[in-house]
Amino acid sequence: MSLDQETVKRIATLARLKLSADRIGPMQQDLNNILHFIDQLNEVDTLQVEPMAGASTPMMPFRVDQVNDGNYVEKIVANAPEVACNMFVVPKVVE
Repeated sequence: MSLDQETVKRIATLARLKLSADRIGPMQQDLNNILHFIDQLNEVDTLQVEPMAGASTPMMPFRVDQVNDGNYVEKIVANAPEVACNMFVVPKVVE
């Protein structure tokens, strides 16, 4: 597949690029090189290759899903300016 100059101008417009007349030729050559490379990739036989989610798919270690409070009450409220019954005391806001 090869792109002509009108197609390159259309692609530049869609990409919101302002190409001067002297830049259309090199851009056309670059885009044609990219399309040629894609055509080469399409020629590779991949029928025996299994699909994968990514280049490496390591298994993540799972932890037990348990609900708990963490038993960190003292550490959590240690820096609070005011504490009552192991809870933060905040000023009352009434409008």
